[in-house]
Amino acid sequence: MLLSRGLPVLKNINSCLTPFKQAVRNSSHQWNYRRPPPPPPKENVLLAELVQGFAWWWVLWHLWTEPGHVFGEYEQIEPSTWTDEELGIPS
Repeated sequence: MLLSRGLPVLKNINSCLTPFKQAVRNSSHQWNYRRPPPPPPKENVLLAELVQGFAWWWVLWHLWTEPGHVFGEYEQIEPSTWTDEELGIPS
């Protein structure tokens, strides 16, 4: 009976003596300390280039074909053509 109770006690003593033992982490990231990170996969680089190219095409195409969305849709009136009534000046 003493032997059956002694083994768990020894395991507890062993765990108390090494409380700061680092457990193995199974994370999906690499640890890069004082060295550059690994390059991204070629597929990711190609996909990023395609998405960026499409986004810039979309912006520039719509600036070229529909500039009213950015610069305003109405023609600016020359202020010298305004009348005193439009300006609120009493006659």
